[in-house]
Amino acid sequence: MGISIWQILIIAVVVVLLFGRGKISELMGDVAKGIKSFKKGMAEDDADTSESPKTIDHQAGEPVAAEKAEDKSKAS
Repeated sequence: MGISIWQILIIAVVVVLLFGRGKISELMGDVAKGIKSFKKGMAEDDADTSESPKTIDHQAGEPVAAEKAEDKSKAS
């Protein structure tokens, strides 16, 4: 009840007719370019984060924005 060799061949012929021989290679080339671009973007992100770490500047005496809003609502 499994897939026979004839069914696989028919599916392969239909795929080749739909996409054509050149289109499949173009599609695979586009996939490869996309993967390379993704890897390059990830490498750039890693380089950006290693150069300048993000810090939060906050003084101990300064109230946080949420505390400021609460203070205003209590004052009213």
